[in-house]
Amino acid sequence: MNTQVMFYQLNDPRFNREQQLQALHVHACFQAAYFYRQNQRVFIYAQDQSQAHEIDELLWSFDPDSFVPHNLIGEGPANGSPVEISWQPPRNRRPILINLTNAVPAFANQFSFIVDFVPENESLKVAARERYKHYKQLGFDVQHQKVISEQQSTATTN
Repeated sequence: MNTQVMFYQLNDPRFNREQQLQALHVHACFQAAYFYRQNQRVFIYAQDQSQAHEIDELLWSFDPDSFVPHNLIGEGPANGSPVEISWQPPRNRRPILINLTNAVPAFANQFSFIVDFVPENESLKVAARERYKHYKQLGFDVQHQKVISEQQSTATTN
């Protein structure tokens, strides 16, 4: 299995660091919802327990027209919901990893597809570059794509 990694470059320099992290969390939820709708099971790996709880809460409310079944690790059904969130290694096999940490997880090779992010904040960008290099060293197929926020697309069309 050749693991694929997609880095999403989040560019909105108007946001401060806290707003950039919130945008990252929202985009992670959009990714989780996308893969859920593709009948894929997703593991969201959070930096810590606090971030895991933030993502859990955000998944309840980020899209009022669509529910994404999710739970924190150890809660819910025995095999977990379609989207599982944790700051600890996964307990069940899943094909999709959404990495919100500052490092490449030791268990990254268990996944067929990894979603990672490049925030605008310089210190977070440096950490993302290191993850990019690490994924490449592991032999993963690494790609990247820019994400244009709604505010940016509105500004460019006006």
